[in-house]
Amino acid sequence: MKRHRLILRSLLIVAFSYCMYSCAVNPVSGKKELSLMSEEKEIQMGKQYDPSIVASMGLYDDPEIQAFIEEKGKEMAAISHRPNLPYEFKVVDSPVINAFAVPGGFVYFTRGILAHFSNEAEFAGVLGHEIGHITAKHGVRQQATQLLSQIGLIGGVILTKGQAAQELSQAMGLLNLKYGRNHESESDKLGVEYSTKIGYDANKMANFFFTLNRMREQAGVSVPTFQSTHPDPLDRYQKVKDMSEKAQAEMGLTNPEVGRDRYLRMIDGLMYGEDPQQGYVEDDFFYHPGLKFKFPVPREWRTANSPQQFQMADKDGKAMMVLTLGKDSPQASLTAFTEEVKLQVISTKNVTVNGFPAVRQEAKPAPQQAQQGQQQQQGQDIRILSYAIQYGSNVFMLHGVAAPADYTNFQRTFEYTMTRFDELRDPAKINRVADEIKIEEVRRAGTLDQVLRYFNMPTDRLEEIALVNSMKLTDQIPTGMLVKTIVNKGQYTTGQSTTKTPSTTNSNTKSSTPSTTKTPSTTTNKIPSTNKAPSTTKTPSTNKIPTRTPSTSTNKSSTPSTPTKPSTTGKKKIGTIKKKN
Repeated sequence: MKRHRLILRSLLIVAFSYCMYSCAVNPVSGKKELSLMSEEKEIQMGKQYDPSIVASMGLYDDPEIQAFIEEKGKEMAAISHRPNLPYEFKVVDSPVINAFAVPGGFVYFTRGILAHFSNEAEFAGVLGHEIGHITAKHGVRQQATQLLSQIGLIGGVILTKGQAAQELSQAMGLLNLKYGRNHESESDKLGVEYSTKIGYDANKMANFFFTLNRMREQAGVSVPTFQSTHPDPLDRYQKVKDMSEKAQAEMGLTNPEVGRDRYLRMIDGLMYGEDPQQGYVEDDFFYHPGLKFKFPVPREWRTANSPQQFQMADKDGKAMMVLTLGKDSPQASLTAFTEEVKLQVISTKNVTVNGFPAVRQEAKPAPQQAQQGQQQQQGQDIRILSYAIQYGSNVFMLHGVAAPADYTNFQRTFEYTMTRFDELRDPAKINRVADEIKIEEVRRAGTLDQVLRYFNMPTDRLEEIALVNSMKLTDQIPTGMLVKTIVNKGQYTTGQSTTKTPSTTNSNTKSSTPSTTKTPSTTTNKIPSTNKAPSTTKTPSTNKIPTRTPSTSTNKSSTPSTPTKPSTTGKKKIGTIKKKN
């Protein structure tokens, strides 16, 4: 017992020493807390994260939206608790409804969440929430919390041993979960404070949480509050409304800004949902119109994407395939891959895939890899089948991975997919375009259901479009009100002008960058690092390959033919910057 007390005392001394030498005053709470990172290192961390975030998600290029976000971001940062940070505000090209921040002043909004905001005030509330994560040093504080948890867990293991150690570990996990929810609640409070200070109605942020709850219900997702790192949307709704009313009273804000009409005009033409030009799965095939290639996807396999790779996984988790870009030549690509992953080559040979030169390789983990750090356990060994295919000026690599016991069963599936990589020529597949938000002015009062039907919205998407408008189909819509519709680019079925129609309603707005008629811009193609994408006759969109669930219909194999080889000149790059269609 004395020995245990001595160990515990030592641990407390260690923790106290950390606090003595690493504690700093939190700029938001005004309290001293453990800080293992200086502001300089915090900024450096953000600068290290940012390129990876941009590379993995890509930037959505809309000058008007970007100017608006930077203007509001800088205005809010100036009145925050940490105005001297080098803040950066970016829109990432993802249909996911999300906003996030990393230490050092970096704030990101997805185009997906921008499509679901209905006014500037909702945006401002979420902007303040994300800046709050930075000013309250939540990223830095979470690091300190994890360290203290490890110290506590070490002490617990020494003092209790056995199953009690497992229970203590679970308790520490709940502690970290609680900190996560506390951070979110604190950021909600700061979001209310900051958005109110620059004149916006923070009640609208509460309305957005209500919309989030409707999305969750429609998706059939239910996460108990005590098991989620984010508070329940309905809980947040009421708390934010209460905080908003209090903040407005304290600051004497009697006529808060909303900015509905100007915000809607600004997002007119915003890409909505997945971008087919970055690739899509249809009829058990993956098509990439921008880079003009295709290959079959195994039936019922799940797919996922990033600008760097396209992933396919067996529904039972026993096998997966990955498409990525290689370097220089097929053999050089496989050599670099083998060395990087530390593989032992089983076999390799030169082949052709639909007329394109390629190298086929089978490999397994090198013996020394299994000996580093721990003994290799049964089931950890894998087999990898790889094809590196020269397609024009680029090399595409397809890897199939499975455990040795399952490899034989999946090898035929791997081969089928990889050997049917081919050029995409079908204009109907190549010319597929994304949906976009189109703002319409209501010409005749009625329910939202009636208004959307007037604009020829598909019946099976009415509920979805109502949610995008943060409304219900039964809501009454007056003449002159602006509403969001979802259309396919260039296919405006009402015969009205594609330019923005000025609203006759009064907009509760705050001066910022004026709205202008938008002309869809062309797309540039870039890729992180030195990887090169194939050159084709059409200027493609960037090559992020979207997440889609493949069709469950029978696989359709491509009949090999003599392909028209892509040109080796005019190399394209897959991209991190995507322009608005």
